[in-house]
Amino acid sequence: MPATRPLPVTLTGAHVRVEPLARHHLDDLFAAGGDDDEVWRWLGPTPRTPQELEAKQAALLAEESYVPFAVIHLASGRAVGWTTYLDIDVANEHLEIGSTWYGRAHWRSAVNTGTKLLLLTHAFEELGMGRVQLKTDHLNERSQKAIARLGARHEGVLRRHRRRPDGTWRDTVYFSLLADEWPETKARLTGWL
Repeated sequence: MPATRPLPVTLTGAHVRVEPLARHHLDDLFAAGGDDDEVWRWLGPTPRTPQELEAKQAALLAEESYVPFAVIHLASGRAVGWTTYLDIDVANEHLEIGSTWYGRAHWRSAVNTGTKLLLLTHAFEELGMGRVQLKTDHLNERSQKAIARLGARHEGVLRRHRRRPDGTWRDTVYFSLLADEWPETKARLTGWL
């Protein structure tokens, strides 16, 4: 099947729902991770007020090439973070999942695994993508471990790839999953949840 461009959609799993990111999520999102330096350490700068988080959200929503989602924790019914599809290339059947953050209360929980299971399933099985990439700062070991735990394969490092919010340069670690690797990965992720 030829790949198709992702559109805003709502996807529901056992622990989370992803839905199009919107203004009405802002209060929950600020409560989950606003004014928390550790949440924003790799995305910076930390939004100190709801208005600063709203500006970040508005900038994300203005990116025409992004498809942003709010991550809703089903047990609480509250938005606890956001994530996006980006770097979408339908002709070459690939996209990236990134610009992801969750409130610290949901780290090392079913939230990330559940969110990635929904987005990867949609990308491979409904959009027809052949490759999904994820990337992170080479110093962000927690994120690298989480990505590897999902079953994504380490591809390499782009040196001096992007300027960090503090002005220093980051090397970017790339991971990916391919469509033919997806059935085994999906079965493992589903088993964990």
